[in-house]
Amino acid sequence: MSRKQHTPEQIIGKLREAEVELAQGATVGQVCKKIGVTKQTYYRWRSEYGGMRVDQAKRLKQLEQENGRLKKLVGEQALDLAILKEAAAGNY
Repeated sequence: MSRKQHTPEQIIGKLREAEVELAQGATVGQVCKKIGVTKQTYYRWRSEYGGMRVDQAKRLKQLEQENGRLKKLVGEQALDLAILKEAAAGNY
């Protein structure tokens, strides 16, 4: 089975569709098959996006990307600092 990336809008749409199906008496397994995801993916999506609106999900993804970028910058600075300290220690 190939891995597919879903946008937050698609995920929220599928979760809403799943909620409707579940309210009509379908099982989680049936719902997952209909929306084309595994049970594990469904439960992960529900815990991450459950109750969110599309604009909130977009904002969450933006913040996650920004957080990753900032973590990378901090890591690079820490490495630069360690190199400078090592170089300075060798000069004495």
